[in-house]
Amino acid sequence: MIFYGPAPQVSLDNNEPPSNIVEYMVNLVEGDHDEGDEIPQDDQQEQNGEEWFEEQLEEDLKWSFALNRVLHIGASQFQDVALVDSKRFGKVLLIDGRLQSAENDEFIYHESLIHPPLLLHENPRTIFIMGGGEGFTAREALKHKYVEKVIMCDIDEVVVNFCRAHLEANHEAFSDDRLHLVFNDAKTELEKTEEKFDVIVGDVPDPIEGGPCNNLYTKNFYEQVIKSHLKDNGIFVTQAGPAGILSHKDIFTSIYNTVKQVFKYVLAYTAHVPSYADSCGWVMASDQPLNLDAAQLNSSIQERIRGKLLYLDGAFIVSSTVVNKTIFTS
Repeated sequence: MIFYGPAPQVSLDNNEPPSNIVEYMVNLVEGDHDEGDEIPQDDQQEQNGEEWFEEQLEEDLKWSFALNRVLHIGASQFQDVALVDSKRFGKVLLIDGRLQSAENDEFIYHESLIHPPLLLHENPRTIFIMGGGEGFTAREALKHKYVEKVIMCDIDEVVVNFCRAHLEANHEAFSDDRLHLVFNDAKTELEKTEEKFDVIVGDVPDPIEGGPCNNLYTKNFYEQVIKSHLKDNGIFVTQAGPAGILSHKDIFTSIYNTVKQVFKYVLAYTAHVPSYADSCGWVMASDQPLNLDAAQLNSSIQERIRGKLLYLDGAFIVSSTVVNKTIFTS
């Protein structure tokens, strides 16, 4: 998940410091610093003797948290990537200076994205993931015993390999024979294949003005590409951006209303993710009924999933679809 906004302002030394953490990452890549370096101090950014990462979420809203050090850095033709060690959220993955996921709470987002559609599908065998370069989304899908094939299609091979090397929690998933990595634009990849899938997952950046993924959130894409590559009882799910009281109108409501124009049955659901400083939203859709029953969901979790889920159970999946009045009436 990538939240929108300009690159965060971070001063890193007192001699004409880089204006943001992206520039600092580039300096690291070019050899000005080494991986594992402690982040230099700057009096203007220092709080209680600590260095803070800062991200501008909106024009009038910033989000910051204390850092220990930069662990690993890299860059591709598409984006800059860094793994930093934070005090509150553990290891944090930054892409283009924006928080992508955090070690201590990423399971909230990724369990919520994957397990509701796979549990509501009667027999999910084949999964197509648009994006998901970190590997967390694939990791959750591969927990399902009866899944036979997971295609993870991400445009940026460099970032995927970076995550594969440095995010230890996903090493097992990346080595699973059922996972097929494809490096391509997701729309192009789907359009050229004749294969149909039980579940298609959208795990790409939010649709923002001028953004690279806008064409993956349109009515035409859902209608012409997604539906034509789902099996008759297939389910589509997509991350749908911030879904808080003050943020839902930007993306979440628009995605929900667009998907409703294409599929017969549509469910929106939300969860709070601490490292995003907001609630996140997802939209799930199918042309077959999406029947929510807590007891049945718990039974499916026990039968289908290896290991234990950290966040979801049947009751919480059902409750997450109850959207508050402010958002529901917007």
